[in-house]
Amino acid sequence: MTAQDLKNAILKLAVQGKLVPQNPNDEPASELLKRIKAEKEQFTKEGKIKKEKPLSPITDDEIPFDIPESWEWVRVADISSITAGGTPSRTNSLFWNGSIPWVKISDISSKYVTETEERITEAGLNSSSAKIFPKGTLLYTIFATIGTVGILSIDAATNQAIAGITFLGEYNLDYLYYVLVGLKDIFVAKGKGMAQMNINQTILKNTPIPLPPLAEQERIVARIEELMPLVEEYGEAEERLTELNATFPDKLRKSILQQAIQGKLTERHPADEPASALLKRIRAEKERLIKEGKIREEQPFPPISEEEMPFEIPEGWSVVRIGDVGVYKKWPFGSSITKNMFIPKGPDAIKVYEQKNAIQKDHTLGEYYIKRSYFNEKMRGFEVFPGDVIVSCAGTIGETYVLPNGIEQGIINQALMRMKIAPSLNLDYFLLYFDYVLKKTAQGSSNGSAIKNIPPFDVFKKMVLPLPPFAEQQRIVDRVNELLAVCDMLK
Repeated sequence: MTAQDLKNAILKLAVQGKLVPQNPNDEPASELLKRIKAEKEQFTKEGKIKKEKPLSPITDDEIPFDIPESWEWVRVADISSITAGGTPSRTNSLFWNGSIPWVKISDISSKYVTETEERITEAGLNSSSAKIFPKGTLLYTIFATIGTVGILSIDAATNQAIAGITFLGEYNLDYLYYVLVGLKDIFVAKGKGMAQMNINQTILKNTPIPLPPLAEQERIVARIEELMPLVEEYGEAEERLTELNATFPDKLRKSILQQAIQGKLTERHPADEPASALLKRIRAEKERLIKEGKIREEQPFPPISEEEMPFEIPEGWSVVRIGDVGVYKKWPFGSSITKNMFIPKGPDAIKVYEQKNAIQKDHTLGEYYIKRSYFNEKMRGFEVFPGDVIVSCAGTIGETYVLPNGIEQGIINQALMRMKIAPSLNLDYFLLYFDYVLKKTAQGSSNGSAIKNIPPFDVFKKMVLPLPPFAEQQRIVDRVNELLAVCDMLK
């Protein structure tokens, strides 16, 4: 049950006479109603309130629930005088920015209306159907938003979407406030209109409400106001729980990835070939590609210092820089490709892969192609192949996609990075760490917001990669996939 559900339940019990016990010594509401009717007749004779057509008796079909014997069903207008407000012409500056508070629906944001966004002048008041309601008038919205209730804590006028209800005789204003709040669904059900729901004054005046003895009104209010702070506390706890439920899966996911790359999710196997042997193979593979002219030789990276070690490396692991385990390519600066170079798909067209291919993990998306002749002349260095990883590099950064077999021949565009990871390294493990370290970099950015681009190569390639034995890499991947599936179920 939500806090709002709990509040609704309390008000429902209150208006049905089930929140507090009845006292047989209370004067019945019928006697109170006689005095109210007498006062209304007197005020009508004196011209204090407008004479209206007599209200019809309440029928059984109009009564939504049973009430205690000492209570009475009354129409709202049986015990009150109701008048809607008005709006002075907006085109006349003499009507606005005066001294008279003027209430709009948005001003009724809590039980008591203590101030208004706008004010009107005496001339504006006289030019419209607006009137000044005294402090203590109960306000009820009848247009656009039905059933928003407030109590004026100031003398103020209202617009035409708000009715001012001035109750007569003896009453507890807080009880009448809670009754109208608690019976909101009944009023809303009578609303009409398509674009905006509304009820007219006639509906408001004729809707029955339950009237308890005055002493019981006071006991009901005391009990409600005893319970509402507890409901507020419950609501605050509910909000904290909702926030926790919303953030917990992501926080748990980050914790899982952190534990994974630190080797805390899996057991060490003494029979595993150490990562140092794996590292030798990766270096040998890279040297071979350099000799074959498939990749360019780069300046050696500096040794990894103690200060760069992200955590204590488990036995059998090694550390390496990301630049040592792969070949990375970004789009060149300048206008290597412009929109006027794009051509329709065809035999002599080469696909230009876009960021959406990485984000949506679908190589078939996209309609941009360039001429094969231009590809052969200028763009071969940006070609992608099955097994390459494309990475989104701007806006939504760090989304990776391993290109499958059967892709169209194509190149990366300016919003992608291409990664060729050493075949001796478990690609799933590398991508797991890649995702973790990139998000970590984003969190550590100076302004605390997500980074807008992949870090520059001179930074990115020097990032430290903890390297487990190859067999353990697979165990880590399997364990992470198992735990992240649980995280997904929590969302």
